[in-house]
This record gives sequence, structure tokens and C-alpha cells, in this order.
Amino acid sequence: MFPGATTDREAASYVVVGAPLDATTTFQPGTRFGPDRIRRFAETYDDYDRRTDSDFSALGVHDAGDVNSWDDVEAYLDHLAAELRSVAIDDAVPLALGGEHTVTYAGVKAVEPDVLVVCDAHLDLRDAYGGNPWSHACVTRRCLDDLGVDRAVIVGARTGSEEEWDRAADADVEVVPPEEARAWLDETTGGDGDGPFAGDSVYCSVDVDGLDPGFAAGTGTMEPFGLAPREARDLVRAVAPRADGFDVVEVNDRDDGQAAAVAGKLLREFVRTHAAARAD
Repeated sequence: MFPGATTDREAASYVVVGAPLDATTTFQPGTRFGPDRIRRFAETYDDYDRRTDSDFSALGVHDAGDVNSWDDVEAYLDHLAAELRSVAIDDAVPLALGGEHTVTYAGVKAVEPDVLVVCDAHLDLRDAYGGNPWSHACVTRRCLDDLGVDRAVIVGARTGSEEEWDRAADADVEVVPPEEARAWLDETTGGDGDGPFAGDSVYCSVDVDGLDPGFAAGTGTMEPFGLAPREARDLVRAVAPRADGFDVVEVNDRDDGQAAAVAGKLLREFVRTHAAARAD
């Protein structure tokens, strides 16, 4: 169980769902261990948060456990989307723990946002990788082309194939490289607080490889020169008030818990910020 989660699903405002998919990881596998590892390394965090004057345990978070995966990725994503949609139908916010980044497709399918905001080192805009359109290297492309997301904002992206950069030049994609992330965050949180998402529903996905691997080495495809943890935190805080769903993905067991620790903290930051905005 995610630390601080309640046991009452019916009364929950937020529902954690583990999605231990580990089918298409292209370098270092191990994302199947991500959900449990995130839960484990979140155990030491204090319940109380001074910034939001909130106890995490009082925010109505329920942990529904894992939706165990199998080899048929497309079928698994359909099943996972149905589980996450049932959360949204109950007027709660689904919080998915990955698992490879492909599981974001299920979250987006469940809540049908206008905008997908992703923290990621990679563009994930390939139409197929190794002949597989369901690869984790294709998830943002699938959300745009197959699920009808109006726009994708990819914060922290610093690598991609020529095909992906060509796709990123289209009007429905915005790429914010790491060196521009702070300025983008300042713009997003300025003014009336709506920033570039005014009137839009949003889904927020954090791939931990968006962070520099010096901070989060426990991920499948490390890419140097990434975001600092505070930038990822501020991204989550900026997007959370408008978000209908959240996930943190690509955590594996190949470090001493750094990636899982930051993933668990980011989930808590999302819940606290979303709950505070809902209370206003």
C-alpha cells in the first residue's frame, strides 16, 4: 500500500493503481518492480506538509494495488484503461505507478484530456520502434495520433530520432528542452495561474528519465543533461491544478532507490497541490 493511503475506495478522491508493465523496455529492464519500489521508498516521508498545511493521510488517497500485466501489450492497456476509467467515473483522480511509459496510453484513454504534459528525456514520437507501435518509445505519438489528444508538451526532452523531431515540428507538439524548463515554468505559473492550459483538461506524466541520471539512475534508458528534481517538482506543481490524471513511470530496481524516492515524492506533490487547488 502506498504510505498514507486510506483503505476506503468509495470515499477516495485519489486512487493509486500500480501498472508493472515491462514488455518493451529497450535497454535496462526492471520496470515491473517500479510500483512496489515506489511504495517502499515513500515510507519515510512525513505525513504533514507545511507548504499546503495538509496531512497526506487526510486527502482521501486509496491504493487499489497493481493491475498485473501480460505479454499482449495492447490488450493489457485496454484493461488498464478500463480500471483507470472506473476511478474517473467515481469522480476520483487516477494515479498510476509504472511500469514502462507505455502505460500512459491507458491513463490518457481513461480521462480523455485536451493536453498531455510529459516530463521525459525522450520525445517518444516514433510511429513504431523495432516494428512495434506499442513500444514505450511511441507512447506520446499514440496519444496524439490514436487518442485524439489536442496537444502534447514534452518538458526535458533532449534526444530523439530524425523522424521524431520532424513530428515534433507539428503544431500539436511543444518541446521544452532542459535549459528552457525554468523559463517555461515561470511562464506557466505566472499571471492568473492558468498559463498555457487555460480552459484545457490536462493529463500529467512523469518519466523519471526526464531527470538527470545523476539524480535518478534507476531507469531503463538514462540520458545525461536532464532536469533537476526541483524542476520536476515545480512542473508537477504547475500542472496539477488542471490535471485529471497523473502517472510516474520508468522506475526500475537498478539504483539504491533514488528514482523510486523522487517518484513517490512527486506523486505526493501532485496530490497535495491538486487537493489544495480543489479546496480553493
